[in-house]
Amino acid sequence: MKKTSTRLADGRELIYYDLRDDSVRDATDRRPLDRTVTTSEIRRDPLLGDSVAIASHRQGRTYHPPADECPLCPSEGDRLSEIPDSSYDVVVFENRFPSLAGDSGRCEVVCFTSDHNASFADLTEEQAGLVLEAWTDRTSELSHLPAVEQVFCFENRGAEIGVTLGHPHGQIYAYPFTTPRTALMLRSAATHKEMTGGENLFDAVLERELAGERVVLEGEHWVAFVPYAAHWPYEVHLYPKRRVPDLLGLDEGARTEFPKVYLELLRRFDRIFGESEPPTPYIAAWHQAPFGALEEFDGVAREDFALHLELFTIRRTSGKLKFLAGSESGMNVFINDVPPERAAERLREVASS
Repeated sequence: MKKTSTRLADGRELIYYDLRDDSVRDATDRRPLDRTVTTSEIRRDPLLGDSVAIASHRQGRTYHPPADECPLCPSEGDRLSEIPDSSYDVVVFENRFPSLAGDSGRCEVVCFTSDHNASFADLTEEQAGLVLEAWTDRTSELSHLPAVEQVFCFENRGAEIGVTLGHPHGQIYAYPFTTPRTALMLRSAATHKEMTGGENLFDAVLERELAGERVVLEGEHWVAFVPYAAHWPYEVHLYPKRRVPDLLGLDEGARTEFPKVYLELLRRFDRIFGESEPPTPYIAAWHQAPFGALEEFDGVAREDFALHLELFTIRRTSGKLKFLAGSESGMNVFINDVPPERAAERLREVASS
């Protein structure tokens, strides 16, 4: 992998990740851009104890542009985009309309390929491996920023999810706090550790799922399963078999096997509802341990957390979406219409030949 860092016309950082070591990235951003001005602010809810990002400048962000005006495609002739070069393998840049900025953290965009009409599932194993390297590198770099406590790599895919740019891409949020969902996991891990005399909760969950009926696919280093209490109609958790706290901790074997396992999982998601259905909308979310101090979690260390990816779709059946209505949005109590065991069975059924 070759990494080349440069700056866009408004001062934002852009990084090329190339498969070839002899790639030259010297194109300049020719757009007449003013410096990016953000109004991001973090406010803490005194009742729930969580944090909300107030970012009014995002109202003016790019919204469903035509394909020939996509800002994530390479620049070509007079059509200038966020990527100055005429081609790329993987590229990462600071979001022009970030939810988090400055002392409130940082937001980045990850373009998986220059092919506008592709998806992550269309990548080769070599390309998917390069994306993994980019995620890992950004996790390392962002973790050293003074304002950053947790790094979150994720992909939103599909208009049903709310995606406003059709180009295959993901995002990275670097939060200045431990996110509420991660805090819940850490508290659960602390409670379990105390009640069992030191057993790791993530290890216990993985052991139970490996012995059960909800495993979707399994390799030497990774296992994907539908969790016992899945919140979403089709939800899969992908774990490395050797517990590590973050992407930096993956060994060479896990890194090598990941593209094959993950691409197969994504391709099965696209086959759940049949070939006649549009591509399955999904969210893919990496859960990594925070980089800040964990004193508030009763003796749980970073090494007690288990890196894993959660993949889920909001489509519950052909032509129907799962909406977060009163119970989910009002009380955070999910109601799942698809039994996890049936979801796992269906995902095994659509395995590629």
